[in-house]
Amino acid sequence: MALKGGDKLEAKLKAMLGKLSQGEVLRVGFLETAKYPTGEQVAQVAFWNEYGTKTAPARPFFRNMIADKKGSWGTDLGKILKAVDNDVPRALAMMGGRIQGELQQSIVDTNAPPLSPFTVMLRKVKQGRTDAPTTGADLAEARRRLAAGESTDGVNAKPLIYTNIMRSSVAYDIKDAE
Repeated sequence: MALKGGDKLEAKLKAMLGKLSQGEVLRVGFLETAKYPTGEQVAQVAFWNEYGTKTAPARPFFRNMIADKKGSWGTDLGKILKAVDNDVPRALAMMGGRIQGELQQSIVDTNAPPLSPFTVMLRKVKQGRTDAPTTGADLAEARRRLAAGESTDGVNAKPLIYTNIMRSSVAYDIKDAE
C-alpha cells in the first residue's frame, strides 16, 4: 500500500509548526501605561486592592477571577487556534479580549468586604472631585461629618468602583517571548 500526498502533509505540518512557534506571550491586567489623573499607576492601586494595606482589607478580584476561569483557558485557546487556522497572534488576541472582559466583570462582581463608613463619607466629601488627590482637609471633613452622624445615602458604596478608572484600564497585549 502506497501513501500519496506525503509532501503536502509535510508542508502543512511545517506551516503549522511555523505558526505555533512564534513565541508570543499574552499579558492581561494593568499595563505600564495605565495611570490615574494624579499620575499614580493603576497597577499599584490594583495591587493594594487585591492584597490590602494596613488600613484597607484585601478584595481579591484578580486571584478570584483566575481561580474561577483558568480551568477553561487552555481548552478554549485550543478551540480558537483550530478555528483561526493556528494563527497564534489572532488566537491570543481573542483570548486576551475574553480574559480582559472576565477581569473587568470580576471587578464589578466584587462586593466584599464592604467599604468602611469613613470611606463612603470621604466619597461624599469628594463628590465631583474624584480626579483630585485626597487632602488632609478632605479627611478631616469626612471625620467631622461621620462624627456628626451625617447620612451617606445615595453615595456609591461599591468596592473597587469609584472613578471606574481601574476597571476601564484592564487591558491586554501580546509580546514576543524573551
